[in-house]
Amino acid sequence: MRTIFHIDANSAYLSWTAVDLMKKGFAIDIREVPSVIAGDPKTRRGIILAKSIPAKACGIVTGESLMEAKRKCPELLIFPPDHDLYMLYSNAMYQLLNDYSPVIQRYSIDECFLDYTASEKRFGDPLDVAYQIKERIKNELGFTVNIGISTNMLLAKMGSELKKPDRIHTLYPDEIKEKMWPLPVSELFMVGHASAQKLKKINIRTIGELAESDPEHMKALLKSQGLLIWSYANGIDEGEVTHDSAILQKGVGNSTTIDHDVTDRKEAQSILLSLTEKVATRLRKLNCMGCLISVSLKTDGFIRYSHQVKLCTSLNTTSEIYDHVCRLLDECWRGEPIRQLGVSVSDFCQHEEVQLSMFDSGNLEKNQKLDATIDLIRNRYGEQAVVRAVFAKPEK
Repeated sequence: MRTIFHIDANSAYLSWTAVDLMKKGFAIDIREVPSVIAGDPKTRRGIILAKSIPAKACGIVTGESLMEAKRKCPELLIFPPDHDLYMLYSNAMYQLLNDYSPVIQRYSIDECFLDYTASEKRFGDPLDVAYQIKERIKNELGFTVNIGISTNMLLAKMGSELKKPDRIHTLYPDEIKEKMWPLPVSELFMVGHASAQKLKKINIRTIGELAESDPEHMKALLKSQGLLIWSYANGIDEGEVTHDSAILQKGVGNSTTIDHDVTDRKEAQSILLSLTEKVATRLRKLNCMGCLISVSLKTDGFIRYSHQVKLCTSLNTTSEIYDHVCRLLDECWRGEPIRQLGVSVSDFCQHEEVQLSMFDSGNLEKNQKLDATIDLIRNRYGEQAVVRAVFAKPEK
């Protein structure tokens, strides 16, 4: 019999933001006050992505508009999403889980499945180890998780959802009737709103009622989806945890819309240098390198151009990336006034996997050391602690 863990970070985006803010000296833990992670309302992305428990108590729900949330709670604290930060914490959790099993599947940025079957002989009782993992994540990484334990992936995931936050739940086959069947059918994995409404019309409101229904009736009502959710309601899932350590983020990019039309090549290059510096810093923060470099621009007539180059080696150094960016600008720009510029790097590999090329610049190692020093100073003293001379404002 298999033993599967499902590890799910509690309110991941908000928790990871809270940990990062406190590391930087923020006075309060935003998990303990009404707070949310939300898009920028000025760009029409003012949607609640994550919320604290006190915000939930105010009636704020994920997916509603920031405007509506502010009506419910005028003192609400609002923080923007930071997907690079989320990847750092996701990677840190994944690396910690590697201490307990070589078979881990990243189901999403904030949840993993772990096959503990072969690890039990070495580490011992699954429940004891789950508590150990939970406490290590809390103490070493600063956030809480829920862990579900069962004999398959479906039941482990359903178990981790039972009660939050910071909890361990078992959901073995002999516990299904007691722990899972009384739940609303809408809480069953793979039962969406439309399916729940169809089931409600035939008086199936709980997972137990679905489990005890006629599977052929479910097939007639919902086709293949009906048989799938009937199986899930009965705790049946033959899926295997598939080892997957691939980084979830596919690329890093930055763009800016300029407040005036740019026609001078040197000014365009200066803007691209600023964008390249931000992109390269983010790459190094993620401990990644990329070999596909892209430049995009939009003219005053809203015509968009882009150009990219695939390198034989991967980079994350500002100077080397910027050299390619300047060449790409020359290749794609036809001299029209520019209103928007963008830089991106993709086709990632981990830092330690990089294959050096005989055509690499002799300054590569020096630039890597320089970037590392600049990153260290900026992390400690702020972004403006070190500024390139080209960006320095002359004294009046």
